[in-house]
Amino acid sequence: MAFTLKPGIRERVGLIIGLVGPSGSGKTYSAMELAAGICGDRPFALIDTENRRGLHYADAYNFNHGDLEPPFNPAAYTEAIDAAERENYGAIVLDNMSHEWIGDGGLLDWQEAELTRMAGDDWKKRERVKMASWIKPKMAHKKMVQRLLRVKTNLILCFRAEEKTGVIKKNGKMEVVNLGWQPITEKNLPYELTCSLLLTPENPGYPIPLKLQEQHKHLFPEDRQINKLSGELMAKWAEGGVPASIGEVMAEIGNAATLDELRAVGAAMAAKKLSREDTQAAREAYKIRQAELKGA
Repeated sequence: MAFTLKPGIRERVGLIIGLVGPSGSGKTYSAMELAAGICGDRPFALIDTENRRGLHYADAYNFNHGDLEPPFNPAAYTEAIDAAERENYGAIVLDNMSHEWIGDGGLLDWQEAELTRMAGDDWKKRERVKMASWIKPKMAHKKMVQRLLRVKTNLILCFRAEEKTGVIKKNGKMEVVNLGWQPITEKNLPYELTCSLLLTPENPGYPIPLKLQEQHKHLFPEDRQINKLSGELMAKWAEGGVPASIGEVMAEIGNAATLDELRAVGAAMAAKKLSREDTQAAREAYKIRQAELKGA
């Protein structure tokens, strides 16, 4: 088969969003806001590892619930995602992804079971085979990650977080320093996500970028809580297609019914690859619409 090239057009693609935070940071609420914005009137899928706690939100959001029970091994997560994708949901929320690492039957438990199988209570042998005991768990995790990357819909993964500390040398002395919140998961998984956002108890729902590419920054402004509008913009971006025309941008500006909607349109303009002249025209239209909405 001959190798061919064709014009580069961003095609429809699902995004994998990681929401990272400790208890009280608004992970579940933010995930549901995103999914509701993406799906509109259609239900989204919720894969719940938190002992059915997701059902606390059943009165506020339209979703179909699946209770994922232990053991929380990678194959169980893959099976749940497969089942949700077969139903063609616009978004799948997985709350909580950290159980694959620390949960009952997760990777840490699996590695410990392998270590015991290989060395029993022989502590010297346990030290020698420690790396080998990770082979089966890590291979299963890798297989699950490859499945995540092939999902066509939008995935929203919630991760618990813990504060990490480290030791550095300062002025000739060793000091313990706070390294900030870190997701509780296999160390390489966050790098596979499209983007990941930290949420904190001090400002629940306000995203702090951990990994966020330029073309996605308009989806998650740091001065606004993650909400349904974030999900709507995310869905539009994921649809792909050719670069927007100036007519489409002008229509979006004119149709903005609130200042928040107008600001979202403005934030998205950078990713639309307009010419310099069209960009200037759009900015003038933006100012006019902004004045109209402020007056109203």
